[in-house]
Amino acid sequence: MRLPAFIRQAGRDRRGVTVTEFGLIAPTFLMLLLGVFDLGYTVYAKAILDGAVQKAGRDAALETGTMNIANLDSKVKENLGALAADATFTYTRRNYRDFAKVGLPEDFEDKNSNGQRDAGECFTDENANAVWDRDLGKVGVGGARDVVLYEVRMSYDRKFPLYALVGLPGEATLKSATVLRNQPYASQNAETKQVICT
Repeated sequence: MRLPAFIRQAGRDRRGVTVTEFGLIAPTFLMLLLGVFDLGYTVYAKAILDGAVQKAGRDAALETGTMNIANLDSKVKENLGALAADATFTYTRRNYRDFAKVGLPEDFEDKNSNGQRDAGECFTDENANAVWDRDLGKVGVGGARDVVLYEVRMSYDRKFPLYALVGLPGEATLKSATVLRNQPYASQNAETKQVICT
């Protein structure tokens, strides 16, 4: 049985193949392109944020820096310029006696050896708040010779709609931190510790 002429001709006709191939490849290519743009934006914003946080941390470590904390925090946002136009910032500072204690929990007596502090187990209250803490740092910039952990979180709406297309949240958060010792403009405050059993 012989096929009609128009069917044989359609089988040999290559017009429109390019449009079909483009239609198959274009969505994948556009998603990849948007992903590259979003990644580039994120890397660039993180680099600028890291530099701004380092600068603000160094300035806060000076003797006069503790009087200008709000101004230093606003300079972090200012240094990001247009990147931070719609972003929200969260600033935290915790101070420690030395670098070895940064981020550590307060010591406690683990009577039942379960690796966590339970009610009734004694602990060393290093930040003088009468409560066991997972981070023994004190809130604020501290004093002379104290070590300060300065963290900044920047939350912003993503600039490219890639994540909305795949069902992920449209907000991103960048975090930057620096740990610096305050200048020795005076003697370091005496260490205050007490053992509490509750």
